[in-house]
Amino acid sequence: MNTPLQLDVLAIAAHRDDVEQTCGGTLLHMQSLGARTGILDLTQGESGTRGTAADREAEANAAAAILMTSWRGALDIPDGRVENTYENKLKIAAVLRATRPRVVILPYWQGRHPDHYTTATLGYEACFVSGLAKVETPGTAKPHRPFKILYASLYADVRPTFVVDVTAHIETRHNALMAYKSQYANQSQGGGLFVPEEEIRERTFAMARHYGLLAGIRYAEPFVQKEIGLVNDLLQIPVQSI
Repeated sequence: MNTPLQLDVLAIAAHRDDVEQTCGGTLLHMQSLGARTGILDLTQGESGTRGTAADREAEANAAAAILMTSWRGALDIPDGRVENTYENKLKIAAVLRATRPRVVILPYWQGRHPDHYTTATLGYEACFVSGLAKVETPGTAKPHRPFKILYASLYADVRPTFVVDVTAHIETRHNALMAYKSQYANQSQGGGLFVPEEEIRERTFAMARHYGLLAGIRYAEPFVQKEIGLVNDLLQIPVQSI
């Protein structure tokens, strides 16, 4: 994994294609504002029903180009066995110190797949460990702790803290997801587990439309933050009440 550039926003996910599903539009939006965005996948996809790790790597690189991220990398944590260990925290902390993001996006802390909800806790604790001056990690980067940790809650049945307008990027977001041909193109392998290719667009657009309607816009991606938000000007709060 090459040494990355300093980033503004780093999305951390268990698997290649998780970010594209949950916050790809937000990364596109932030990039359009001039932010440097990046993605860290914790696993390489070797245990997936469809495709190989090599397939997933090529597809992840293609998707990253579509999302216009400044950097993308993957760790060697076993696919299907993402565990909250100190060793794994140090691996993530090393990336955090090298990339020095102000904002980290993690999966929501509850869900069907153990890798996803474990990544939420593992990622949070790695953000803490990354800031400890006496903890050594691979490389020479100095300690760093992100300012803000957000949780992408698209597939969680929870009310979001806020949503991000991704209307201008919805088609590009879809194209990034469909770069994963090994996962989303119609095929016999895993046919009963995966959504048919012709339904993916309708389903993903419908979910984004739902969250957009909550904020009076067309398409949006939802997020949760654990801390209280701060408002400085009541006249500038968006989203009409009645």
